[in-house]
Amino acid sequence: MANERSPVTIKKYANRRLYHTGTSTYVTLEDLATMVKRGEDFVVFDAKTGEDITRSVLTQIIFEQESKEGQNLLPITFLRQLIRFYGDSLQALVPSYLELSIGRLTNEQQKFRELMTQAFSAHGFSGQPFSSLEELTRRNMAMFSQALAMFNPFSVGMGQSNSNAAHTEAAELAKTNSGDLDDLKKQLRDMQEQLDKLAGKV
Repeated sequence: MANERSPVTIKKYANRRLYHTGTSTYVTLEDLATMVKRGEDFVVFDAKTGEDITRSVLTQIIFEQESKEGQNLLPITFLRQLIRFYGDSLQALVPSYLELSIGRLTNEQQKFRELMTQAFSAHGFSGQPFSSLEELTRRNMAMFSQALAMFNPFSVGMGQSNSNAAHTEAAELAKTNSGDLDDLKKQLRDMQEQLDKLAGKV
């Protein structure tokens, strides 16, 4: 069984079949997606070369999920910007930034669920709960921007004053990003029909 210390080993063969060594059975990408949702950790190795191909398999899972109608999580704007970061000078910062962002969302997902449920009540759309949602989003943006500032290699060894300046700059950036809240509202309206499905997911 999978646990934090010993993830399950999945072997991928030349015929693209995936073999679950823990249960001695062949599995599909959908099975692996279910394992991820259950919190079961696994690593995938090429059966011939022994190469760790976990990243590419997880990417394939995302591709399959995105191909399902009503399952889209990645906005086109996000995908375009992500592609632009490949080969960019900020490429090395993107993984840590994304991990921090998704980690923050995971930790506060219950708060977001409650606010979204209020915003899209059974009585129809109501804009009142957005004040709380905006505040939560604004705080998260400020946190993300401050974290990104700490990754700035030019801030290392330059003293506390520069550190404060970085945080001030991050706060200004968060204020600017608050203009994206209008886009967030629009996206949330579009998600109204999917809330019942999303509420049941972890």
